[in-house]
Amino acid sequence: MAKATHIAVIPSAGFSHFVPIINFSKLLVNLHPHIHLTCIIPILGSLPTAAKPILQTLPPRISTIFLPPVTLRHLPQGVPVVLQIQHAMTLSMPSIHHTLSSITSNTPHVAMVVDTFAHEALHFARQFNMLSYVYFPSAATTLCTHFYLPTLDRETFCEYRDLPHPITVPGCVPFHGRDLYAQAQDRKSEFYKMSLKRYESYRFVDGIFINSFLELETGKCKFILF
Repeated sequence: MAKATHIAVIPSAGFSHFVPIINFSKLLVNLHPHIHLTCIIPILGSLPTAAKPILQTLPPRISTIFLPPVTLRHLPQGVPVVLQIQHAMTLSMPSIHHTLSSITSNTPHVAMVVDTFAHEALHFARQFNMLSYVYFPSAATTLCTHFYLPTLDRETFCEYRDLPHPITVPGCVPFHGRDLYAQAQDRKSEFYKMSLKRYESYRFVDGIFINSFLELETGKCKFILF
């Protein structure tokens, strides 16, 4: 019998990100019978009702640890939900670190897989001698844009929607700055600045899981790899 391989999975507190990484986790253990996962689950306010039946269907080789909830009163008010989620994840980092310390002291974990909003946990990977991976539920084209955005930020002195020429991301079809996602249209916003830090952190991981395949996005995948 093959020795069990233990991996830590860290979703974000946002339900729309929680579901894809949980489904990914279920697929992973179904494909690889020797893999055991520990899902460390942050909570914003309370666990969404819709999440409960999903968790009830987890296979035995996926265990769950629920972190102390982050309450809404500890978060900035009147800001987009995505920004609240990012702040909630930042406030959850001490609990995530404590949990990683506890589970790895009993059972060595070879890797961690984090949701994009849980990117701050990647700093713990080296401390606990774990490989680090990001679960990125979008396509390679989106990831290429995120990788390129810090470079574009350094080279651009206006809002992207005001650029007179198309943006050329390596491996992608050129597009107008006004077609970038909404959160990138205000370069002075807190969420935009936090996003830049998140995208930069992707460059130092051991791998990224994306929702694509080579034949569909050849140029984009090659840009990510090389």
